[in-house]
Amino acid sequence: MQPSTDVLSWTNRDPRESQLFNSWGVLYRFSTVVNPSGQSTTTLWRAVRTNKEDRVAKLEWAANGGLGRAVIGKNAVPMADLVRPDPRCPGARMFNAPDGLSYCWRPNAGSPDVVRANGMHKLEDSAGNTVAIFRPTRPTRYQIGDVYGELHFLRNAGAATITHPPIMDTVTVTAMLYRFCQAFGL
Repeated sequence: MQPSTDVLSWTNRDPRESQLFNSWGVLYRFSTVVNPSGQSTTTLWRAVRTNKEDRVAKLEWAANGGLGRAVIGKNAVPMADLVRPDPRCPGARMFNAPDGLSYCWRPNAGSPDVVRANGMHKLEDSAGNTVAIFRPTRPTRYQIGDVYGELHFLRNAGAATITHPPIMDTVTVTAMLYRFCQAFGL
């Protein structure tokens, strides 16, 4: 059975100032501000209904612009814990989710299989099931903004919890951090 997929289009090359949307509108929005002392903070907002957003996470960047501290819900963790290098796979990054399981973002080698197509990055759960995919796209103009990628949530894959808010929120934060680490060679 083919897993059901929720696809979010991702605006902006810099994921720290971007939006994720689908046909119903913007679902997630990353907004970054720099205070007078030069400290950058990125806030992730999730739409809960029209004209209403809830703060999902606050990412406080290090003074040098590198990884700092993330506050997701009421839990504060070093950002580095959300993108730990996986020693078994070059370029892969691991994290522990609110469900207590380990997940790993990993680049894909070229393959005819749609999940392993060149340029894509997949998120695997601790059992090795692909539960989400980030796919870079050719820049495409939309009214909301230029789209540079798609985040696919495979709703029925693995434990079928990937689209539950605490997991989906964490996956969105880690996807952004994974993109950031790739873009800036961290």
